[in-house]
Amino acid sequence: MHPRTPPIADPPIRLAVLASGGGTTLQNLIDRIAERTLSASIVRVIVSKPGVGAIDRAERAGIPTSVVRKAGLDPASYERAIFAPIREAGADLVVLAGFLSLLPIPEDYRGKIVNVHPSLLPAFGGKGYHGEAVHQAAIEQGVKVSGCSVHFVDEHYDNGPIILQRTVPVLDDDTPATLASRVQAAERQALPEAIALYADGRLLVEGRRVRILDPYRE
Repeated sequence: MHPRTPPIADPPIRLAVLASGGGTTLQNLIDRIAERTLSASIVRVIVSKPGVGAIDRAERAGIPTSVVRKAGLDPASYERAIFAPIREAGADLVVLAGFLSLLPIPEDYRGKIVNVHPSLLPAFGGKGYHGEAVHQAAIEQGVKVSGCSVHFVDEHYDNGPIILQRTVPVLDDDTPATLASRVQAAERQALPEAIALYADGRLLVEGRRVRILDPYRE
């Protein structure tokens, strides 16, 4: 059993966001913070390659951004390159928002990293399952529902304890693009909700299970 995540009330929870692509998940968080529907601040963005859309989105929002390439770095150096700016920014929680590299997890950030994945894990998760490949696999397997999963991150792809999931139907005429659109809408709801639950100290990790605690508990 792990201790309950600590309540983070005021100031708002400080997030570091890691991305590898266009940054639509990052933009959703930026927008929700601006709308005051998520009590948080994004204090650092780290991307895995230059020239991606997430950089432009972060810069427009005035968020400090770093590019960290994994190629050529040994695991220890890669961990330092990722987490040194995160520590410097004082991030309470690290959010993987379409970050495709397997992340080394230092001891001080265990239980403080979450990911959103575009399937109902453990289905269609693991190495190679990202983007359109996830939705293509769901359609080919003939599943009737898909969705998204927000989970804590461990040393394996898409493997940590699941915080929450949201479902969407898989329609007979779906393409990977149409299914992705519905799943992404679910992600836009689920990830901010999971962040808020963490910030409120309402997540209790018990082995592979995450209990969501009553907000009115004593």
